[in-house]
Amino acid sequence: MSGHPRSLIAVFGDYSPKPGDPAYQTAYDVGRAVASAGFDVCNGGYKGTMEASAKGAQDAGGATVGVTCRIFRNAAGELSQPNAYIDRVLWQDDLMSRLDTMIRLCVGYVVLPGGTGTLCELSLVWEYVCKGFIEPRPIYLVGDFWKPVIETILSVRTNHGECVRFVGDGAELSQLLRSP
Repeated sequence: MSGHPRSLIAVFGDYSPKPGDPAYQTAYDVGRAVASAGFDVCNGGYKGTMEASAKGAQDAGGATVGVTCRIFRNAAGELSQPNAYIDRVLWQDDLMSRLDTMIRLCVGYVVLPGGTGTLCELSLVWEYVCKGFIEPRPIYLVGDFWKPVIETILSVRTNHGECVRFVGDGAELSQLLRSP
């Protein structure tokens, strides 16, 4: 790892996959691809695809930033702690601050399959880009999971597709991130 921080790519995805699950492996491959292309990984800092992408990034020599949230608690009511693969933790007080921080820190975004939290992340970053709240940045969607949502939105907002790109896997993502 170099002595100075590299540009960050956010990885958004599901918190529930565990090691051995295909979704965990995909997230790991994405983290490796991001780091191999010369970027560091930023994510929500917890388990599932966040842990996997952070581990993948570290295994490829990259660094990780976890943007966590003080409202998340474990079953015992204690503050949820970041996973072991997060190098730098940025604590936020609420979900909107957490998402805004991740969006503003990063130069691009990778969206994995997920639930309502991932949908919120995708929607917010896409809105920021489309409305010009941030300069245009690429949004990479891994696989076809989000395709019906994207196609529905593009049917009424055809010009909003310029920043969205579907990728099949980490190898394709790495090639795109390396292109000028």
